[in-house]
Amino acid sequence: MKAKEKYLPLLLFSCVALGVIIGGMLNFPQRTLSKKNASKAKIEKLIDMINDEYVDDVNSDSIVDLTVNSILANLDPHSVYIPPSEQSSESEIMKGDFVGVGINFYMHNDTVTVVKTLENGPAAKAGIKAGDRILYAGKTKLFGRKLPTDSLYNKFKGEEGSDVLLTVYRKNSNKKLKINVTREVVPIKSVDIALMLNKNTGYIKINRFAENTYDEFHSGLQKLKNSGMNTLIIDLRDNGGGYLEKAVEVADDLLKEKELIVFTKNRKGNITKTYATEKGIFETGRVYVLIDENSASASEILSGAIQDNDRGTIVGRRSFGKGLVQREMNFDDGSAVRLTTSRYYTPSGRSIQKPYVKGKAEEYEQDFGNRFDSGELYAKDKIKVADSLKFKTKKGRIVYGGGGIVPDIFVPLEVKKGEESLAYILNSGIVGHFVFEQLDKDRNTFKGQTFGQFLDRMQNNTAIVSKFENYLKDSGLEMKLNDNKTLVKKYLTAEFARQLFGESQYYNIILKDDAMLKAVLK
Repeated sequence: MKAKEKYLPLLLFSCVALGVIIGGMLNFPQRTLSKKNASKAKIEKLIDMINDEYVDDVNSDSIVDLTVNSILANLDPHSVYIPPSEQSSESEIMKGDFVGVGINFYMHNDTVTVVKTLENGPAAKAGIKAGDRILYAGKTKLFGRKLPTDSLYNKFKGEEGSDVLLTVYRKNSNKKLKINVTREVVPIKSVDIALMLNKNTGYIKINRFAENTYDEFHSGLQKLKNSGMNTLIIDLRDNGGGYLEKAVEVADDLLKEKELIVFTKNRKGNITKTYATEKGIFETGRVYVLIDENSASASEILSGAIQDNDRGTIVGRRSFGKGLVQREMNFDDGSAVRLTTSRYYTPSGRSIQKPYVKGKAEEYEQDFGNRFDSGELYAKDKIKVADSLKFKTKKGRIVYGGGGIVPDIFVPLEVKKGEESLAYILNSGIVGHFVFEQLDKDRNTFKGQTFGQFLDRMQNNTAIVSKFENYLKDSGLEMKLNDNKTLVKKYLTAEFARQLFGESQYYNIILKDDAMLKAVLK
């Protein structure tokens, strides 16, 4: 493995950082700033002097942002500043909806290109199709300008019921069209799928814990119960967290009344405990929770509650290790600060926050590299646990604190050792971009195909993995895929299915022969 490839996982893990930053939110009430103190007055006086007397023009807002970031950098790794451009989109993600046109797009070459439309969404109802190039939104030119992503999103968002006239180039028919789209509330799902794997086993995939998560989970859980489910698998892999109380609500559906779910402790030593209520609708069936190294915060709260109460079995690899709770303070300019205000503990009393040194964010982030180097992604006995942080579950089983949830059943990475980068590439956006560009070459050849015909076609496509390897190389990611050819082809086939047939068919493929599911189902 080349040197630059060795640390590619660290770069890819940074893509997950957004989810980890989002993780651990707790209510986020509005906070008012305290009275001025000497330190605050000093900062304000300096900024005023720069504005009034500095020799050159200076953007004082950027100085304030640097000051805030410098202050937070000396605290814990999860106390962060969110600039206005990011805060708006993150708020929508956690709210679970926004008002817009309902398209999934990316900049292909220099043009806004529709990857897919939301089923029954405003764009789909108006006639926008996958592969369409959006040239203008109203009178605003969108191609050839390298507009930032947030500016593009703002062209499609607006007031509910408002119209936007889109000028579209449809490649497969070589036509330019003007299509009027009426903006609607567009949901952002946090539960990707709820389906039956067999006549007894249900599967629910939660991608984050947002405002709508419990409602989506509860609805899916009820549907699966009605289908005869007596074993539930909850997939929290790559779930960076979210609202603590939503993880609590999900746990409440699975635990019996008065069982402890989680407790928090602040600097003053004040403890707040949260217990399950009588409302649970799945308190007796079998439960399995799938986790990996990107399962963080609220995902770990749910996993810890299930494990410590001996309610179910945790399957996978050691979770991220985020046991800090943030509160949010919003500013008038649309930015926000998320400040760690307490720690949370699982029912047995363990903190799963991995070690950190204040002001040493780089060392904290290096934990991922340490996991690769130690070999713990391939062998459970390589996971370092501290005997001094030993706790007991309700039935007396030994569990450990101090750095994530250690699974009851360990499942290694599916890729071969030394090729860990591939595991994260296969779950990244680059797969979707590759598949879109393959479809875009001749979308009409897939028109009218049944799902079965599509599977036969992909089975006979012997060149697709080599094409993807070349695509990665052109993107600056050189790696040989032949040793993992079957796994790569499965992910590519699944993404083709998602873009052509939808989310359900994606999961029908991606879950087939999944290593963690096999560990449960056997």
